[in-house]
Amino acid sequence: MPYILLFAVFVVATCGLIYELICSTAASYLLGDSVTQFSTVIGVYLFSMGIGSFLSKYISRNLIAVFIQVEILIGFIGGCSASILFLSFEYVESFRIILYSIVSLTGILVGLEIPLLMRILKDNFEFSDLVSKVFTFDYAGALIASILFPLFLVPHLGLIRSAFMFGILNISVAIWTLYLFKKNLSTFNYLNMFSILGLIGLVFGFVYSENLMSFAEASNYPDKVIYSKSTKYQRITLTSSGEDLRLFLNGNLQFSSRDEYRYHEALVHIGLASIHKPKDVLILGGGDGLAVREILKYPSIKSITLVDLDSSMTQLFKSHPILKKLNNNSLNSAKVKLISADAFIWLRNIQNKKETPTNSNLPTLNSRRGGSKERIDEYSQFDFIVVDFPDPSNFSLGKLYTNAFYNLLKKSLKPNGVIVVQSTSPYYAKKSYWCVVNTLASVGLMTTPYHAYIPSFGDWGYVLATHESFQPAIQYPTGLRFVNAETVNNMLSFPDDMKVKSKCINKLNNQILVHLFEEEWAGYVQAH
Repeated sequence: MPYILLFAVFVVATCGLIYELICSTAASYLLGDSVTQFSTVIGVYLFSMGIGSFLSKYISRNLIAVFIQVEILIGFIGGCSASILFLSFEYVESFRIILYSIVSLTGILVGLEIPLLMRILKDNFEFSDLVSKVFTFDYAGALIASILFPLFLVPHLGLIRSAFMFGILNISVAIWTLYLFKKNLSTFNYLNMFSILGLIGLVFGFVYSENLMSFAEASNYPDKVIYSKSTKYQRITLTSSGEDLRLFLNGNLQFSSRDEYRYHEALVHIGLASIHKPKDVLILGGGDGLAVREILKYPSIKSITLVDLDSSMTQLFKSHPILKKLNNNSLNSAKVKLISADAFIWLRNIQNKKETPTNSNLPTLNSRRGGSKERIDEYSQFDFIVVDFPDPSNFSLGKLYTNAFYNLLKKSLKPNGVIVVQSTSPYYAKKSYWCVVNTLASVGLMTTPYHAYIPSFGDWGYVLATHESFQPAIQYPTGLRFVNAETVNNMLSFPDDMKVKSKCINKLNNQILVHLFEEEWAGYVQAH
């Protein structure tokens, strides 16, 4: 029996960390800035565990019964945590109160678990042996949780279903302990009734978790949700209203089909049209294939290498009929090579002549001729590089706007090549925008800032970066709906309310751009 309870330590430790990760991830999805959300949720959770451990000393009787009650409560609160957070986000002004209340309550209850189990087991082991065994199982459970969460739970079950599943595990531990000590419990019937009711509720939630998520998303998005999926990296949501199709990543709008052509024409053609017979193009981000669609309008293009972190994104836009129509089936072009990798690491590997990630359709680097590695020089420099990442709203994205990253871009650019970087709004986030301009210039590139009006986003900014001074083209591909010589001249001019004096340079060790971006957009949201 003692070792059965030690296994319970393993289970409850796994469940406890999963609830912590679920709340942190849900907060980052809903509130943005994943580093801040993870840091604050983990801090509050650990502090609450300390409170729970402190309070455990006041429990002196009926330890087994109290432990079972704690397990039932943790299972039910933790199991419902994700659904409560997603369902309440749209309707509650003080969302953080609900978030930290759930985190605190869960943490206090988890903090009670281990001290209670240790006191229940104290007569079965020597003290030093007991402490060693309990914490060994506790830390082992934490390791399993940290591996399961990103690799299996988030991409395959999602947050809501994962929370319910581990709530079921917690209450299963309660029922298991209940029947182990049935003869010693005067409140057996009472505890049995509540554990069974809790288990039924969680099983019901697990079965209908997709319905709950759909309801939550229907509340969060004004239009009908036609597709949603949690991947290892983000929550992808597509909504539809008439002819307007919208893509959201972690709740943030990425494009509207009504005006995305403005964004992508401005992103691609001002730089690409200025290059004489461009051949090799690199796209970092842009997994929707819309920038690829524009690039394929140039007959001289021979290869387009697209590097996007999330393979689920590129596969969706390769296969979904509506999305294939939107991007003109561009991702299935024979000229396009898709690579699922972190752009920073991939670029660094290219420059260091290391192996490219295996999860791609680039030619294998392990040549069959003598087993030697193929040279990858042909992929090390490009005529045109498109950097189409989401805005720097967190530090994992912010590293892709640093001078270290732009140094890699510079090395990857041919002498007469052009880089274009989407750079947030020079109107709503002017300090952030000019910080991107300064950071590109800091690595020795010549910069040409420009902007375009996109109805869904407002005035949006881009930056061209070249080895030599940039000269805009006179002619552009036929059939464009927005970009022409006249509109380009207007894009290259900035009014005074979009200008700011700034010497800011975004570096890996300060990530000042993320702080600027958060400050500026938070101010805009509060004002509106």
